[in-house]
Amino acid sequence: MRDNPYTRMVDRVTSSLGRFISWMALLMVLIGAYNAIARYLGRFIGVNLSSNLYLELQWYLFSLIFLLGAGYALKENAHVRVDVVYGRLEARARAWINVVGSVLMLIPFSIFVLWVSWPSIRNSWAVREMSPDPGGLPRYPLKAVIIVAFVLLLAQGVSELVKDVAILRRGADAEADDDAAHPGGIGL
Repeated sequence: MRDNPYTRMVDRVTSSLGRFISWMALLMVLIGAYNAIARYLGRFIGVNLSSNLYLELQWYLFSLIFLLGAGYALKENAHVRVDVVYGRLEARARAWINVVGSVLMLIPFSIFVLWVSWPSIRNSWAVREMSPDPGGLPRYPLKAVIIVAFVLLLAQGVSELVKDVAILRRGADAEADDDAAHPGGIGL
């Protein structure tokens, strides 16, 4: 599990992206605070201090955090999980659940989203889609992040799958090590 170069590379990229996303979250909060203060201060002094650009920038940052954070959430086991029984199971049983969830749900869903979203993203780039609001931002780069996000989620899903298969191959004698070493996965 630890010697696999693919999982090491994907996990390293995902962790770096996660750190970057945390800074984007701070930036989004600061822009949101500016938007709120500018709106009220502008009313008070009678000058428009905000614009659609700042409002859309806040919305875009939220979208980027959500989209690009999916793989990081999977790696760090921070995704939503219906954990009625899963947390009480041994590492091997959790690995089986993760393998089944990855193979039947996560990987096919990621591929499906890539396939279905491609025409819309391609069309958005073809016309250089812009916001319909005055002073708004271009939409086509943000739409392209859908492809990037699901490629990253797919890569991290395969990384987690490789780790879970390694747990299953090693057997029960390594379960104690895996409880601490592999918190991720896509449980049911």
